[in-house]
Amino acid sequence: MSAYAKTLRWQAVSSIERRRKGCTMTQFLLEATTENSNMLMSLLPMILIVAVFYLMFIRPQKKREKQVQQMRSELEVGDEITTIGGLIGTVVVIKEDYLVIETSSDRNKLRITRWAVQSNNTSKVGDSTEEGPDLQ
Repeated sequence: MSAYAKTLRWQAVSSIERRRKGCTMTQFLLEATTENSNMLMSLLPMILIVAVFYLMFIRPQKKREKQVQQMRSELEVGDEITTIGGLIGTVVVIKEDYLVIETSSDRNKLRITRWAVQSNNTSKVGDSTEEGPDLQ
């Protein structure tokens, strides 16, 4: 029985009957509170499952998508890239929606869309983790 139905039932019972049963309003409110907490406890596993799915699957995927989008927006002329089809080439022209890449020493040029870029194979000077020899 829901808390609302219990409230209606409580109001319908006369004060004489309440005294005869020995039930007070405080006891009634405690019963309603425990039923609400039981309902919350039954929903708790579902809430935890949704939270775990978000933390394990959705959040990392969004982070990866953000990194790929940033990599695609930071492409420069001269960068060596790999497409999602496996083609390797050097960026020659950059437009808003597409790139022109040179794929071989014969200077074959292909026009591809930006979303087709899988990775940037050009190492940046600032990204280098190697340090020079220790001069101590």
